[in-house]
Amino acid sequence: MTEPAKGPASYFPSIEKKYGRPITEWKDLIRSSPLTKHMELVSWLKTEHGLGHGHANALVAHTLAEDSGE
Repeated sequence: MTEPAKGPASYFPSIEKKYGRPITEWKDLIRSSPLTKHMELVSWLKTEHGLGHGHANALVAHTLAEDSGE
């Protein structure tokens, strides 16, 4: 039996359901942005793509941690 996702990844099913895009697509968008700071990316996702704060924060946190090898 698999354990439920923890941390930012726990938001992923609801993000995909609410916004209709796979997580990989959101991560690609974040990585292609010229912005690099956490809160800049969160604000960008909120204003340009209509995400809520929690969803944007979870995507950015997970992507930046993944990219830094954490």
